[in-house]
Amino acid sequence: MGSHVLKACALAALAISAAHAEVYPAKPIRMIVAYPPGGGTDIVGRVVAQKLGEALGQAVVVENRGGASGNIGTELAARAAPDGYTILMGNVAPNAINVSLFKNLPFDPVADFAPVTLVASTPNILVVHPSTPARTVKEVIALAKAKPGTLNFASAGVGSSSHLAGELFRILAGADIVHVPYKGAGPAMVDVLSGQVQLYFATMPAAMPHVKSGKLAPVAVTSARRSPALPDIPTIAESGVPGYEASTWYGLLAPAHTPAAAIARLHEATAKLLADAALREKLAGQGFEPAGDSPEEFGAYIKSEIAKWGKVIRDAGIRPE
Repeated sequence: MGSHVLKACALAALAISAAHAEVYPAKPIRMIVAYPPGGGTDIVGRVVAQKLGEALGQAVVVENRGGASGNIGTELAARAAPDGYTILMGNVAPNAINVSLFKNLPFDPVADFAPVTLVASTPNILVVHPSTPARTVKEVIALAKAKPGTLNFASAGVGSSSHLAGELFRILAGADIVHVPYKGAGPAMVDVLSGQVQLYFATMPAAMPHVKSGKLAPVAVTSARRSPALPDIPTIAESGVPGYEASTWYGLLAPAHTPAAAIARLHEATAKLLADAALREKLAGQGFEPAGDSPEEFGAYIKSEIAKWGKVIRDAGIRPE
């Protein structure tokens, strides 16, 4: 009798330990951000990491691995063990644009990742230095056509969202504007604020303080719809360039072959926190538009963005590095 009871107890203990082994997450998760602290990807990453950690009952630790237009950190995430304990706060550049910009990208943005969800997007905003005699999209186009090659637009670097938003504008509007690349959004903004460069398709979080202080004049936003953060500013599409749309987006991904249960748990927790009114308000106040789609929808969106920006890069004659 005693041995039967012991056997039953041992089996029960085994069953309990097996159940515990399957509970995800059982330890802290690292979130790779492929950019230095302070940029849009880092801001979104830290907001989500904190809330995700609370929801999952495990710390989500942000690790900044900047460099090579986001490629270094993104490759690190692609090569990480697919166990659910390394995730990536992805961004439109390394996860959709760079595959058309770099000859030997060290990762495949589709094959090497398991999408979790689109977290947020932000429009770029076309701003001009107040000394530039144009305040509308039509006036910018007219000025560019009257004096071809004299209007310059700054960007955070070749292939950045600010560069490609400008190239898309140049192509669709037929406006002869000249690209001036900088080593990051900070230096680009400095020269636009000083009037060295006339135009900048800046990210919303970077531009908002200067628009509100009157140091830069807002012309139009690059998204398909007006931004709730600046509802009075028209879109480029509605201002006479139909079909124009460019957004910077941020999304959660895991290495390919991460267990489906871990992806499902991450998705469920992230979608729930993105539906929270207080968090949505916090992100919206900084110019971000919260999202929260399914892994399948996010995967399809990444593929559509790769195709779209690949075409812009080819049409603009931008050479892969």
